[in-house]
Amino acid sequence: QVQLVESGGGLVQTGDSLRLSCAASGLTNSIYAMGWFRQAPGKERTFVGRLVWRDQYTYYADSLKGRFTISRDNAKNTIYLQMNSLKPEDTASYYCAADVDLATAGYEYWGQGTQVTVSS
Repeated sequence: QVQLVESGGGLVQTGDSLRLSCAASGLTNSIYAMGWFRQAPGKERTFVGRLVWRDQYTYYADSLKGRFTISRDNAKNTIYLQMNSLKPEDTASYYCAADVDLATAGYEYWGQGTQVTVSS
């Protein structure tokens, strides 16, 4: 089992920056990759980015490249989502997820989410 706890959400203004955290605990050695997703009210959950645990390779949704960055603190088993130049359309609940089973598609563990609201 892997437990994920997100934090760092809040209310910001257009153009501000915000950094979200996702702390992993439990069987962290089983993690292959971690991802960030977001879900705006009334919309489907969408992919934000992904970090491969072993080599910290990252990739992002095309629309977010250059504004969002994922990083990892090995000692804390925590990944971060740095969000810059925030826009009202970035308003959403943000979730981190852990991929531990390469034999199956998708992510097996999810955090509870943290709300980000960007005012215009």
